[in-house]
Amino acid sequence: MFKLLKYALYDIVKSRFALLYTLFMVLVAISIYQVSDDLGKVSLSLMNIMIMIVPLIAAVFATTHFFNNLEFIELMLAQPVKRIHVFLSQLLAVILMLSLALIVGFGLPMLLWGADSSLITLLIVGVVLSAVFAGFAFLASVYTRDKAKAIGISLSLWIYFSLVYDGLVLYIIYSFADYPLEKATLALMMLNPVDLGRVLMLMQLDISALMGYTGAFFQQFFSEFMGVALAGGMLLLWVLLPGLLAMMKFKKRDF
Repeated sequence: MFKLLKYALYDIVKSRFALLYTLFMVLVAISIYQVSDDLGKVSLSLMNIMIMIVPLIAAVFATTHFFNNLEFIELMLAQPVKRIHVFLSQLLAVILMLSLALIVGFGLPMLLWGADSSLITLLIVGVVLSAVFAGFAFLASVYTRDKAKAIGISLSLWIYFSLVYDGLVLYIIYSFADYPLEKATLALMMLNPVDLGRVLMLMQLDISALMGYTGAFFQQFFSEFMGVALAGGMLLLWVLLPGLLAMMKFKKRDF
């Protein structure tokens, strides 16, 4: 499996996408650091950009990578190699590349201009979201043989979790404003990895007072060990679930 992973990583590096993605992240981080000296404002600005861009790039690139390497995957499946090793090597290569590009792209400016706990949390959330949407992309790719359709599904999932879901939650909160919705809102947030990462970041920035009573409830919840453990467990579940579903389908797919 490690040889397959090495070849998959080499193929990604050869495409130069990793270098371009890393340079893009470096330029974004440097431009934000140049605008403000307040690390809290830097974290908030980077979070707003990362929440939208990182899942989008992960979804599109992972889908494109799968279909561009379909012939290589079929060749490996004709060899005495376990299907699970072929699948995991491709998925892990994509996740590692996206994660390293994000860590280097945001990490270098952090080393030069400084970082706090919120910026470290930002990197962790970015890595998690990269893994989640790469898993979604592979799940869409193994369920259809049409590259355009798979990219459409991946983009639809990104739009849903990044944009549409928040609108649905706001509609529910507005419709039931007369009822206590703190626990219900917390449960709805757990069903969206993007929202979960965003709230964890906002708690680190200590600006929950701007979110009213619900923000105070979240601050109290995530300040306790059980709250952090539950949030971490849900993020881990979001990382594992799409990949496991995609792997189960991949093992049964007739190439």
